[in-house]
Amino acid sequence: MVDESYGRAVTDAHRLLLDRLDIDDLLVRYATVIDERRWGDLDSVFTADAVLDYRSAGGIRGSLAEVRDWLSSVLPIFAWTQHLILNRVVDLVPGADTASARSAFHNPNGAEVDGKPWLFVVGGAYHDRMVHTDKGWRICHRVEETIWWDNPLPGLPPTPFSVPDDAFT
Repeated sequence: MVDESYGRAVTDAHRLLLDRLDIDDLLVRYATVIDERRWGDLDSVFTADAVLDYRSAGGIRGSLAEVRDWLSSVLPIFAWTQHLILNRVVDLVPGADTASARSAFHNPNGAEVDGKPWLFVVGGAYHDRMVHTDKGWRICHRVEETIWWDNPLPGLPPTPFSVPDDAFT
């Protein structure tokens, strides 16, 4: 197989490494887009028909457009966010155009509550199904599994919500 972008034969091992790096970049791109509040750039992370489920964080399940609107309305409560994507486990077959991943996340978020600084920290995992498109790898299905949070904002329960039974469908 010749990879046009490299102009040389690419073995299955090379393809696996290239795809793995592209997927790693995709997962990190999500965190960067969110922290920089570049909502329009979510198109470079998700497919147009993606299904995204943030209900364990108290959010919504919906299409990319619905979730983009939700994220852009709720995240500005924070003066800053820092989404860290950690411990990425990717299930990928060389040459295949689908993959899945489980990525741990650690998200400190800074806000002001009653005129005082507030640090709300969230941890969990993203469960992603991905597809290789003509624009590169994109997430077509994401479930956020919020496992823990510390110092929740007023109005949130002391522990996160459970992942709904239908989240992975």
